[in-house]
Amino acid sequence: MRQANKRLKVFSGNANRELALDICRYLGLELGMSEMTRFKDGEIRCRIGETVRGSEVFIVQPLNSPSADNIMELLIMIDAMKRASAKVVCPVIPYFAYARQDRKSQPRDPISAKLLANLLAAAGADRVVTLDLHAGQIQGFFDIPVDNLKGMPIIAEYLVQKRLKDVIVVSPDVGGVVRSRELADRLHCQLAIVDKRRPAPNLAQVMNIIGEVEGKTAVLVDDMIDTGGTIVNAAKALLEKGATEVYACSTHAVFSDPAVEILESSPLKEVIVTDSIHLPPEKRFSKLTVLSVAPLLAEAIRRIFEEIPVSMLFD
Repeated sequence: MRQANKRLKVFSGNANRELALDICRYLGLELGMSEMTRFKDGEIRCRIGETVRGSEVFIVQPLNSPSADNIMELLIMIDAMKRASAKVVCPVIPYFAYARQDRKSQPRDPISAKLLANLLAAAGADRVVTLDLHAGQIQGFFDIPVDNLKGMPIIAEYLVQKRLKDVIVVSPDVGGVVRSRELADRLHCQLAIVDKRRPAPNLAQVMNIIGEVEGKTAVLVDDMIDTGGTIVNAAKALLEKGATEVYACSTHAVFSDPAVEILESSPLKEVIVTDSIHLPPEKRFSKLTVLSVAPLLAEAIRRIFEEIPVSMLFD
């Protein structure tokens, strides 16, 4: 894509090449030629197969598991583009790793999200496009522009099309109330909250349900589903309180083991996620619905390249 002597190019690491191809189809572009391979000792080798001199380069790479490999791939690709005289390098990170480590909750804890922000800037990133950060304040960890896009409108549109009856949106914890309120506003329905405590990472215990869910179709919403324990425990509690059925929706399908087994055998009616993280066949199951974020990310790339406002994508 060209505009006033500018050139747009989109490249991809190995983390979610399918999403990068979908983005390119939306933009009417060919995916940039690059190859990420390994030396015998496991070190990552990057080869860019075309000139990027003077181009505005966008690199699509979510940072899900194996996060260390995916992060290193992205850093190496950014460095390769800068050394090849790319004019602008913008990583497009649909899933931002270490976002749950955004503060010191215990003495001597690292703030790993800040470290990752520093690494991206040091590698040469000029701006970052990401999607539904676990903690919005991570944008402030960067000294370069960050566009934190929202996956909620995509999920809301899908739920509207389902024409569910007597819907109530439920936040699985107090920290997700703002996100859940946004979905409730889009669906024009009430909001409930699951009061829980988390005695250890990846372990949640439901304490109480704040709000009236009896006779309602409950829609649980979170930014990510990791092991699935939080969502499934909340779903069981909602059904015990009289909800007729429970749906779960999330932008990021992290699905750490044994999430697939837990979700498939749970009382959830449907699990709705996006393709911000590539899901291989073994992580797909009958209750799963995957929505595409490619049009959203592609439109953000186009607007950044054409220097027109991205703000409408947040509506």
